[in-house]
Amino acid sequence: MLEARKRAGMTQEQVAEKMGTKATAITRLESANSRHSPKVETLRKYAEAVGCRLNIELIPD
Repeated sequence: MLEARKRAGMTQEQVAEKMGTKATAITRLESANSRHSPKVETLRKYAEAVGCRLNIELIPD
């Protein structure tokens, strides 16, 4: 997620503003060691804010 935001040239504050949330929420989303489990809708909003599309796949073994 962090790479996508940096590619978009955005700060956490800018992403938060586009999502209608606080920068601390973006910090939690981007944290690799966070125990926070975001909702799919939150991930979709983040992806949209940084100019990406969310793609979730279940791939059989």
